Amino acid sequence: MTEQHSHQFERGTDGPKVIVVGVDGSDSSLRAAAYAGGLARRQGALLAVVYVQPVLAGGAALGASVAETTDEIAEELVAQIREATERVKGIFDIRWEFHTFRGDPYSGLVQTADELKADAVVVGASEQAGHRFVGSVAVRLVKSGRWPVTVVP
Repeated sequence: MTEQHSHQFERGTDGPKVIVVGVDGSDSSLRAAAYAGGLARRQGALLAVVYVQPVLAGGAALGASVAETTDEIAEELVAQIREATERVKGIFDIRWEFHTFRGDPYSGLVQTADELKADAVVVGASEQAGHRFVGSVAVRLVKSGRWPVTVVP
């Protein structure tokens, strides 16, 4: 007598349901956002786009308001994301939300990923030479070992 197992078809995916992507306006972060957007679309996941506005010590001494500048960057990033989603509207549907606040990029991404119970984090590779020695946000995220981290070149 052979034993038969009942196999039931499962709708949906076993992939990520919430994907956090860090953006800062750099080319690599925008490539990371595009990659994460494609992944979110294919998986039917929520894409949480995070821009952590850096707090620069002594920023006021530079003569320009750092807070105003980072607010402008945040507004520009939201505009770029909205424009991109409008271009593909009707062809691809993607659920996304934008989060921005001031602080350390690593801490901001960790906080957002924890709050949203993210299944994956996507970031661009650092474009700063010093990060090869000190460690980038991407390296710190990988070392934390809390989520799968994809680093997009």
